[in-house]
Amino acid sequence: MSDTPAAFYRNAIDLNRYSNSVARRLINAYNDIIIDATNQLRAIDELAAPVKAARLRAILAQLKASLDGWAGDASEVAAIELQGIAQLQSEFVTDQLRRALPPGERNIVRTVEISPQFAQAVVTTDPTQINVVALSDDLYRSVYGADALARQAGTGVFNLTAAQGATITLPNGEVVTKAFRGLATSQAERFSQVVRNGLLTGEPTPAIARRLIGQLGFGQEAMTPRQLAAAGGELTKMANNQVRTIVRTSINQVSNAASQQVYEANQDITSKYRYVATLDGRTSSRCRALDGREFDYGRGPMPPQHFNCRSTTVPVIDYKALGIPPPPEGRRAAAGGMVPAGTTYGEWLAKQPKDQQAEILGAGKVDYFRRLSDKYGPRDAIARMVRDDGSELTLAQLRKRYGS
Repeated sequence: MSDTPAAFYRNAIDLNRYSNSVARRLINAYNDIIIDATNQLRAIDELAAPVKAARLRAILAQLKASLDGWAGDASEVAAIELQGIAQLQSEFVTDQLRRALPPGERNIVRTVEISPQFAQAVVTTDPTQINVVALSDDLYRSVYGADALARQAGTGVFNLTAAQGATITLPNGEVVTKAFRGLATSQAERFSQVVRNGLLTGEPTPAIARRLIGQLGFGQEAMTPRQLAAAGGELTKMANNQVRTIVRTSINQVSNAASQQVYEANQDITSKYRYVATLDGRTSSRCRALDGREFDYGRGPMPPQHFNCRSTTVPVIDYKALGIPPPPEGRRAAAGGMVPAGTTYGEWLAKQPKDQQAEILGAGKVDYFRRLSDKYGPRDAIARMVRDDGSELTLAQLRKRYGS
């Protein structure tokens, strides 16, 4: 477990920070539209009833148009950023594989070409619309690996294509542009509903404004996405969280797709990958169970396993087969401080205080975790507490399996 260069673990942290930066840009643009409409709403109190109604209709129509424009702009930003991260991630992984080899052998590492249309396809193309050839190539690659597909084509060139990008969707099956459009539509409708209900019940417009945007004002660039969401109201808090979720999940998908493509192109250096989850209390039960497990390329689970997934994959490099010494054991980040890179989620959790274990697992499950850890080891203990679908076993199910 310690044979993976530590840079891969630092890379996962950097990608999460990057997703926060992109999300903040889109959130700020969205919030300013809502704040502007809310400020216009504050100014209609003194108007006569017919004029007030007309002005309200104009505000709502303008809001809808502005949010539609924001959705389009957000999709364009996402496509640009995802294309950039795909290129950077493929270059990063290629460089790390080269660094793992002796200087005289580094030229054997194969590179991956990123299609200029790759990210655009990720963002905008519904996978049900792509042709059978693209799907069959993707299926062939998943079974036999990118190397076999390149040999079959006789090119020796490895690509991340638009057709492959078109097969990537958010965990609910939507593409990014549809998610942004849906958010824009639902929030325009929500704004209208909140305002109309408030006016019908005689609520003052300042009170309606506070419900809509909370404590937000224009230009909140210095705030993190979480702070923005906490400061917002009914039209900003949930929407800000949704934007951050869409951005984080899509960046996770694209960065992992780029990494996997480079891994698969170099299966003479790495024949397996390792699933790596985040070592803290917010990690899902599914990712806890997968952390540290190794899979053949094209045959195992890939992040993101769910919305807001922060997991990644790293290559398993067979240094013994390559005839070179492994690198010194690296470190990976965890809640509470750095730990050896080979530490799995179960091993990390086993060393936490009982109250923290209870906070993560639930008070009634801690004793099961400790008992299973003693019998099977901490990593397998976590896996045995999770169903096949990735959800956690209930206390009743644990009692049925392992006794009270």
